[in-house]
Amino acid sequence: MPENSNVSVAVLLPCYNEEVTIGKVVRGFKIALPQADIYVYDNNSSDRTAEIAAAEGAIVRKEPRQGKGNVIRAMFEDIDADVYVMADGDDTYPADAAPAMVEKIAEGYDMVIGDRLSSTYFQENKRPFHNFGNRLVRGSINGLFHANVTDIMTGYRAFSFTFVKTYPVLSRGFEVETEMTIHSLNNNLRLFEMPIQYRDRPAGSVSKLDTVGDGIKVMGTIFRMIREYKPLPFFGGIGCVLGVLGVVLCGTVTVDFWNTGMVARFPTLIGAVMLVIAGLLLFVTGVVLDVMAKNDRKAFIVESNSFAMLRRR
Repeated sequence: MPENSNVSVAVLLPCYNEEVTIGKVVRGFKIALPQADIYVYDNNSSDRTAEIAAAEGAIVRKEPRQGKGNVIRAMFEDIDADVYVMADGDDTYPADAAPAMVEKIAEGYDMVIGDRLSSTYFQENKRPFHNFGNRLVRGSINGLFHANVTDIMTGYRAFSFTFVKTYPVLSRGFEVETEMTIHSLNNNLRLFEMPIQYRDRPAGSVSKLDTVGDGIKVMGTIFRMIREYKPLPFFGGIGCVLGVLGVVLCGTVTVDFWNTGMVARFPTLIGAVMLVIAGLLLFVTGVVLDVMAKNDRKAFIVESNSFAMLRRR
């Protein structure tokens, strides 16, 4: 954005023990976005992260609830701006990409995604399980939501005021980025992906990610949000499987009765009937929850329009 623009910009940097890199990150964003307010939220760091950030001119605040999701929730609640740029304090994202991301939000997009995977991520990131996890999450979400988002889990994003104030942050940890993307796809928000040059952490900077633990949390978030946002395919699919299994078992009992004139397998018959009933109940549950999910999407649109109108005033 031009320096004389009236658009207010907030740079959000959630941090936990990033004393090695936070100074450089703050300086980079001050150069890239000289008109922006830079906020560093210290999430119980045991090193000099907060002290270094304050010395570089950042606005430093504390968030006692551990976890990146909790920090982002506090940021979105506390800070008011026209455009928000969120990055990590580990110096893996280029600050010079921020002005272009701000421009896209000013054009009317709800969220701009800093796409690492189309550029240097797989060359810079030497952790094969992280790379596999990114591909798995991307394929799962794009398949279920009929989308084509390249980088689901990036931490470099820009948001509009309306997005920030209407997005319910439920996740507590690193799965929050996945939750953001699913929320945006479910509500048909305006997304723009911008390739960025990712770089791995410098020497002395330690990743806080737990490959297995955080991976399980991310997959759990996907499972939960599919259940909430896509209830008809979720419950209807399980119901169809159970119903078909029950019908097949009923068929085998019917064939025996046709040949012998006797029902010799009463437990099988009872179990088959119960499976058919359970399948029907699950399908009906999926239909009811699907109607509720559509009503929630309608309510979200109304709420977003209301926030946008209030902001314009």
